[in-house]
Amino acid sequence: MKREYDFSNAVRGKFFRKGAELNFPIYVDGPMHKRLERLAKRKGKPVTDLVNQLLKRDLELLESLS
Repeated sequence: MKREYDFSNAVRGKFFRKGAELNFPIYVDGPMHKRLERLAKRKGKPVTDLVNQLLKRDLELLESLS
């Protein structure tokens, strides 16, 4: 890493997009990923949909306990 960087030609907010949605990756370990892929394939769903369904159900359960 340099000691100093030249920001004299920088533009503030060049990539800012108001209202942009950010999706962040969630990483699971290898065995869990394989299990999720197998289950999603059996259900005929994308892994993303399956994971969202599981997380929603778990969050509802956790929220009902508090």
